Amino acid sequence: MKVKVNRTHIALFVTDPETSAAWYEDVLQMERMACNGNDWIMMGFGEKHHDIALIKAPAGSAQGTLGLQHYGLEIDGDETTLRTLYGMLLTKKVNVVKTTDHEIGRGVYFTDPDGNRLEFFLETEHDDELAKQRFKATNAPSREIVLEPIFE
Repeated sequence: MKVKVNRTHIALFVTDPETSAAWYEDVLQMERMACNGNDWIMMGFGEKHHDIALIKAPAGSAQGTLGLQHYGLEIDGDETTLRTLYGMLLTKKVNVVKTTDHEIGRGVYFTDPDGNRLEFFLETEHDDELAKQRFKATNAPSREIVLEPIFE
């Protein structure tokens, strides 16, 4: 049976859910959807019950080298939207890791307070079949690009 995914969410272990929630509210304009004391806070972009769960990591936890590499957030809009989001990240002094061209889209990678890597991703090829062909033919590239930020 082929699995059809309608939407995704991610659950992240974080040092302090409250600190992380404040960051996600400020930087990604998310809202708190639910919480369980100091154990976890569910965050949402407003359409669904939650999109990112911020869960208190066990005592003594450290950011490892295995596990989540990044979580991609596909954005609505165009290159101006992506450049404006890039400018917002820089204004808020968010750690921007890289800006890339993936052949079928462009991305801005950045980290949250616990070092979890996120990506604002802009699709540039909207024909899904053509996108699959191009992505495969170019071996899923991640070419670094210069993206001029727009500051508002």
